[in-house]
Amino acid sequence: MNLSLSKPRAALALWRARGASRSMLWTTIQNWITAPFYAVYEKALLAEAVVWTRPQHIGVIMDGNRRFARGLRAKDVAYGHQLGADKLKELLDWCYAMEIPVVTVWGFALANFERDNKEVTDLLSLFERKTLELADHKDIHDNQVRVRYIGKVDLLPEGLRNAIHKVEAATAGYTRFVLNIALAYGGREEISDAFRAYLEDQTQQGKSLQDALAGYNDHTVDRYLYTSGLPEPDLIIRTSGEVRMSGFLMWQSANSEYYFCDTNWPAFRKIDFLRALRAYDGRQRRYGR
Repeated sequence: MNLSLSKPRAALALWRARGASRSMLWTTIQNWITAPFYAVYEKALLAEAVVWTRPQHIGVIMDGNRRFARGLRAKDVAYGHQLGADKLKELLDWCYAMEIPVVTVWGFALANFERDNKEVTDLLSLFERKTLELADHKDIHDNQVRVRYIGKVDLLPEGLRNAIHKVEAATAGYTRFVLNIALAYGGREEISDAFRAYLEDQTQQGKSLQDALAGYNDHTVDRYLYTSGLPEPDLIIRTSGEVRMSGFLMWQSANSEYYFCDTNWPAFRKIDFLRALRAYDGRQRRYGR
């Protein structure tokens, strides 16, 4: 559905044909009226952004796809997920322009496996298609983006795992940008996996449990996390108005700044992104000092 139709009468007719409520029609009219002002506002924010301190690693909880689809009275929430997947490309374009080298997005939580079977199947199929697109996408290669998937990837369908292997192999040599996509991800599970990997590593080296504990400190498991070798996230954005982290990058986000946005993910705009960066620039990061 095109939300920015150039002819108001045609757009209103389309909304009515699809059973849109008066509030939805009014929202559409408001969008037409305010669009020119948002363009001016975006230009002003971009002018300010030249001097902002920018994060080196952004995490994004892409929330609100289903609510967005239901707000449009779409027949299937898969429509919202499709729009959400498309929005990721826009986010990456903004990050390229702002020279933010690491982005981690959360696409599918372990708990999401408990959703309706059709929705889960549609989602995983969508991930497979989009992953295969990434492997050959011109923007990914032109911008030298290394694509990595984090989470319990072994729980994903074989076709999706094969697609993940393809894109990771195709981009393994890139170092300019990094895109981490969290699928079948849970923060507690990541920490548990890291501790397990550390103890297994110590065992393989012939060390006892006592030796392993003696050599342990608060940074020991860093190298066993899914994001090993990357900077911790400076800024984490969550869309849809939910004010919680839901376990996203629990270990890595100890010193992160948070930005919560009321907009559902498919409707996330460049000005929303710039507002988040402006808020980050205004924070004083003292790390407890």
